[in-house]
Amino acid sequence: MSIGKKYEFFDHTADVGIKAYGKDLNEAFENAALAVFEVMTDTSKVEPKESREIEIDGMDLENLLYRWIESLLVYHDSELLLFGKFKVKIDLENLRLNAIAWGEKFNPDKHERRTVVKAVTYHEMSIVKTNNGYELTFVVDI
Repeated sequence: MSIGKKYEFFDHTADVGIKAYGKDLNEAFENAALAVFEVMTDTSKVEPKESREIEIDGMDLENLLYRWIESLLVYHDSELLLFGKFKVKIDLENLRLNAIAWGEKFNPDKHERRTVVKAVTYHEMSIVKTNNGYELTFVVDI
């Protein structure tokens, strides 16, 4: 991981692979979410006009990551919300995630329409602690 990098994409047939980085798990989960929405639009143009609180628990860290991304995609699918800012707090002992996601409704005059992310998958999913923090790898279905 290079210092300062938040995420990167890798090629995957009919899907998009994402590697997200963070100095800790909270930041890595925030950058994972940012990467998912960057697949869909230019997140720098998404203003924090609305927020959604998300509370989930998981069976393990991979399940927590899956459910985190899935929760955000549900808001996108049901309310056409795009998110560009996230604050995540993970309770490792209880495998709970509390987060706030900020964004706004999709506006075709303002937001670039890129690829629709249909779902997150467990394919190639990994969460690795590195010397610099954490590296999350996962694939989204497009």
